[in-house]
Amino acid sequence: MEVPQIKVNRKKGSEKFKYNGKVQKRIALTDFWKWSSSDLISNATRGVLAEFIVSIAINKHKIVRNEWDAYDLITKDGIKVEVKSAAYIQSWYQQDFSKILFSIPKTRRWDPKTNKLEKVSERHSDVYVFCLLDHFDYRTIDPLNLNQWKFFVISTKIIDKELGDRKSISLNKLKSLNPVECNYPRLNQYIKRAISN
Repeated sequence: MEVPQIKVNRKKGSEKFKYNGKVQKRIALTDFWKWSSSDLISNATRGVLAEFIVSIAINKHKIVRNEWDAYDLITKDGIKVEVKSAAYIQSWYQQDFSKILFSIPKTRRWDPKTNKLEKVSERHSDVYVFCLLDHFDYRTIDPLNLNQWKFFVISTKIIDKELGDRKSISLNKLKSLNPVECNYPRLNQYIKRAISN
């Protein structure tokens, strides 16, 4: 029996859990979100948060995130965006700050309609946005404070040309490729500009 791709609707957060047909009044979807996503500094959650921040900048945050797409976001102009994040401070104990390293592997596109992978590995976006939580004080780190983030925007063509099949890039190597470094309010502008350059 074939099962088609499920269309995901955006949730409100007020949806309740049910058991035996009865609504569990004390437990809402927001309780799950609080339970699963409160640690905004953890690698996994921070990565999703970085995608959300970029989606706000390009005004695409009111649609549902597609976790399995070959790129993270697409602008209204059709620019495909890959978002990567890193931070000096993690939520676990550290002897020193983390070294900044972003993941940039080529991947095989997966089609959720057919459940098949393409044969060729490549980078599927037009632009990369590298999001650095650039804060060094564990007492005041706050990923919701957009002033604590730095964004580096660069065309995927440059990454392909300069880095080929490399799977990761350090912050110093990234800076050597002359990405546009910007703050949050200019992010949308520079994503568009990365394509024209």
